[in-house]
Amino acid sequence: MFTRQTWLILAIAILAAAAGGWLQHRRRLAHVPAGVQVANVGDLRPDLALPDPDGQSHRLSDYSGRRVLLNFWATWCGPCLDEMPLLDQAQADYGPGGVRIVGIAMDDPAHVRRFLAAHPLHYPVLIGQLDAPSTSLRLGDEAEVLPYSVLLDAAGHVLAVRRGPLQQAQLHAWLAPGNP
Repeated sequence: MFTRQTWLILAIAILAAAAGGWLQHRRRLAHVPAGVQVANVGDLRPDLALPDPDGQSHRLSDYSGRRVLLNFWATWCGPCLDEMPLLDQAQADYGPGGVRIVGIAMDDPAHVRRFLAAHPLHYPVLIGQLDAPSTSLRLGDEAEVLPYSVLLDAAGHVLAVRRGPLQQAQLHAWLAPGNP
């Protein structure tokens, strides 16, 4: 049986854990500037206009009508670069079936152009806004960690998000025909 002292210690530990969780939650919310809408699973993605590496503007709605995988990356991000061959192959495998992968580089456009000249990709790359609120934050990446991926349905609703590199099994589950 628990003694009174054991119950007191247990109660203090539970309160400390709850306070820590609440503070962590508040800290994450504090990172989002006032008035900025962050897309969550189920929400319609914001229809942002982003330039490609050559400066031509594209709207995210330009890709509506089929599932879209938005992959946020940077030239300095090792895990981002490690997953790129997998994404490039996935575009070749699933693209004809109606899935579109769109890379969003959270990087300097000159760095992206140099990278793409040396490592061409078979999917479009856009340049994300780095200034607050960043493009990745607006699409749910509250921690602004790269790589970060967002799966959209054909109408532009957020189906799923992933912080960190995608693994082949998860990518297949997201992109295979007949999967939501």
